Amino acid sequence: MKIIGLTGNSGSGKSTVSKIFSENGGYIIDADKIAHTNIKKGNTAYNEIREAFGEEILSDDKEINRNKLAEIVFSSDEKLSLINKISLKHILKKISDEIDEISKNPKGYNFIVIDAPLLIETGLNQVASEVWVILSDYETKLNRIIKRDKITKNLAKKRLSKQTSQDKLKTYADIIIENNNMSETELKKEVLSKLTLQI
Repeated sequence: MKIIGLTGNSGSGKSTVSKIFSENGGYIIDADKIAHTNIKKGNTAYNEIREAFGEEILSDDKEINRNKLAEIVFSSDEKLSLINKISLKHILKKISDEIDEISKNPKGYNFIVIDAPLLIETGLNQVASEVWVILSDYETKLNRIIKRDKITKNLAKKRLSKQTSQDKLKTYADIIIENNNMSETELKKEVLSKLTLQI
């Protein structure tokens, strides 16, 4: 079964492209969703993250407050490296398990999509049959992050500053989608025109 690796900076519109794939026969493995599930109380990464970053990252209900954690890790390369190290081993195992499961039993899906912001950095691009990179200009990404995550402009800038440059991502791409001023309908048309040729 074909595996598409989907990546792009935060705010590029990658999630919208992932939704389009899902509506057209793709089985989506969302690395961010796996990460968010893993840090919930009782799940695989919770205790390690709590031990590494302390009680200050917890909400009143003892769940990890993702915004508090983000403020810490995006202010320090060392702490960002630590959270990635803790999280990635759990994420990569889950992704591998899902690929195996769907490959053996497709359940009507036509292809698999690994939707991962760190697709290249984690080597997941090597698992993919092809890599799709979603690009957007800086201000567009910034505004989308602020609106989506309800965070300050300063924190949004910090997030973007820690991400792999779009120029570097492009060097790994088999398919590039430039998603700036397109409506969702236009974006869907662009994605499907390329998907039809590739699947």
